[in-house]
Amino acid sequence: MKKKLDSHRVSLIAKVVIATTQQEVLQYCNAAIQELEGQQLHGHLIVRFLENTVSELTAFSPSNQNSQQWSNIINAKVFCNRLLKEYSFSYE
Repeated sequence: MKKKLDSHRVSLIAKVVIATTQQEVLQYCNAAIQELEGQQLHGHLIVRFLENTVSELTAFSPSNQNSQQWSNIINAKVFCNRLLKEYSFSYE
């Protein structure tokens, strides 16, 4: 399961980086979570997925990205953190 979640996270981040709009970033993030929910994963696994995604997005450096990519990364971090708070609250 860990490899599948890791692969899912890598795919999400790749899509986020190449997105052309903020709306696409949000759609990709929502789609990723909906897919995990559709697989009926336990809530704590979704929380862990979000934590790892935020951690990986935080590791990006603005000097290695163009302005659109950096904006996408920031937006994805904000959105994933918002989702993380919702899921953490729901599964405590």
